[in-house]
Amino acid sequence: MAKDVDLSSKEWTDIVFEGKNKEYGAYVLRQGSPSRHNKAMIVIILVIAIVAILAVVVNTVIQKAEERPEDEGEQVLVEMNMAEEAEETPEEEPQKFEEQELEQVLQDDLLNTQKVTEVAIVEDDQVDEEIKSQDEIKEDDRALGQVNEDRGVDDIINAQTHTEVVVVEEKKPEPAPDKVFDAVEEPPQFPGGEKALLKYVADNLRYPQLAIENNISGRVVVQFVVTKNGSIGEVKVVRSIDPDLDKEAIRVVKSLPKFQPGRQNGHAVNVWYTLPVRFQLSGS
Repeated sequence: MAKDVDLSSKEWTDIVFEGKNKEYGAYVLRQGSPSRHNKAMIVIILVIAIVAILAVVVNTVIQKAEERPEDEGEQVLVEMNMAEEAEETPEEEPQKFEEQELEQVLQDDLLNTQKVTEVAIVEDDQVDEEIKSQDEIKEDDRALGQVNEDRGVDDIINAQTHTEVVVVEEKKPEPAPDKVFDAVEEPPQFPGGEKALLKYVADNLRYPQLAIENNISGRVVVQFVVTKNGSIGEVKVVRSIDPDLDKEAIRVVKSLPKFQPGRQNGHAVNVWYTLPVRFQLSGS
């Protein structure tokens, strides 16, 4: 076979299908194969060219994106946020603090000053104050002024403006004059205390003769009112043993000297007082 034979030519096709049924589909396909090969080659070349172009374009776009500055829209948003933060943060606070601090320093300087001596040529007998040297003035940390002023911390504090504080004491209500309390903040006190009270009752108690004859003894519980002036008010027996013993207990209670009255909310009041009076026969 010659090397210069074109296998895709029509002549070669006719040679291959000589003596065969050319109406067969293979003959038709073989005739159209050259055109198909050419189309496929063209498509492959176009695809390779497009891929190469896209690669070049992508590299160029990426390089330019890296070289260009930040997006202008984002930069504008950042600048707007910075401006809003600057508006929200007032600049008057530091200035106000500096003014207050300066005012305090000036006030301290006014409270603590050293006099600056004016230099003038006069006679010796006309000098009536001590003249400080420059070294003494430098060593003194007080401010310069027209007079010598040396106040301590207490004086500086007292020099400030103080707000007058008025303390109003709440007035407690006065109890009703006729009310008798069962218990109070300060109970009534007998002169000398409870022992002195029991001794007074024992010394002044007279055993009724009828009770002695009937051999009656025991303890009578008496309740009485110590009025707001300390005297004995109403007296009653809350535990009875014998009528004669009850009467004697009431008599002794009514003879009691004045108590120190009980007090409620700082006021003298009437208070019930309970006292047991014991009757005991000798030898029993």
